[in-house]
Amino acid sequence: MPATMQGVYLTGHGGPEVLEWRTDIPVPTPGPGKVLVRIAAAGVNNTDINTRVGWYSSDVVGATSDVDQDVDAGGWGGALAFPRIQGGDLCGHVVAVGEDAGFEPGQRVTCPINLPRPRPGHPQGFIALGSEMDGAFAQYCLVEADDLYDVSTSPLSDQEIAAIPCAFGTAENLLTRAGVTAGHQVLITGASGGVGLAGVQLAALRGATVTGVTSASKAEIVLGQGASNTIDRGAPVPHDTYDVVIDVVGGTAWADLILALKPGGHYACSGAIAGPMVQADLREIYLRDITIHGCTYQPAEVFGRLVGLMNAGKIRPLISKTYPLRDIAQAQADFESKTLPGKLVLIP
Repeated sequence: MPATMQGVYLTGHGGPEVLEWRTDIPVPTPGPGKVLVRIAAAGVNNTDINTRVGWYSSDVVGATSDVDQDVDAGGWGGALAFPRIQGGDLCGHVVAVGEDAGFEPGQRVTCPINLPRPRPGHPQGFIALGSEMDGAFAQYCLVEADDLYDVSTSPLSDQEIAAIPCAFGTAENLLTRAGVTAGHQVLITGASGGVGLAGVQLAALRGATVTGVTSASKAEIVLGQGASNTIDRGAPVPHDTYDVVIDVVGGTAWADLILALKPGGHYACSGAIAGPMVQADLREIYLRDITIHGCTYQPAEVFGRLVGLMNAGKIRPLISKTYPLRDIAQAQADFESKTLPGKLVLIP
């Protein structure tokens, strides 16, 4: 094993200038129960940018963008230890294992971005790969064996597997929490993005009828992933129509999304790319028995179901573009532009 590796350090909160390409990062050594993975591909996600700019701090209320103010607690779990290697999406191959790790060199593996760590008084406790621990934006990543899943038999490529954990994990968790099942009418916002397209695929697999909110230029892509209908982004949504709304957008359209639900409907949220500050009439929520789900913690069985689908080849992410890891700033800029549908992937 080499002593050092190439990768990207996050050196603080801010713009792309806080992403530092390095060739002298120490390669970690796996202790008991841990596995060293050589990264084959790593996905680009909104959460990487959110963490970089410190968006998770309550002091930052805007959408994802560069921030000027100092941020102390901008990671998922509060303050980060810098430098940090980000990257919550990984596909790689086992190269070294610690004692009692249960894996063998050569196995192809992946893992969720949200790693469950429930504890007394906090059953939804978790840590995030690339936030509370170093992630996949380097040549090697050290992971707990209990968090890894074998995907050696999957027909998907390394890049495709690397595009699944965050987007599909988030989408499957949203659908699970909202109880989506066959026959449901489901509205999905941000339907051409990574989580949105994953939600379209997974909801259709469950037998739901899916309507995606997207731009007219991307409607055919959303329909091609399993949606039955699309609604132009910015157009009004029909009221009292949907059993479930899956939302990663938030912003000024939020009140209309609540009204789009039938009485007794379920709203599930795991993002706010149009802004986290929303307004609605509480009477439209409690008088119509609407259930609201905030979805971040992912039980192990959620990702376990995805692994089964990966290994069976029943899901396949749309990848618009791949980049060398050292071009991470350009990849994140392209991601923020929202011009490319689906996922972007980095190759170390």
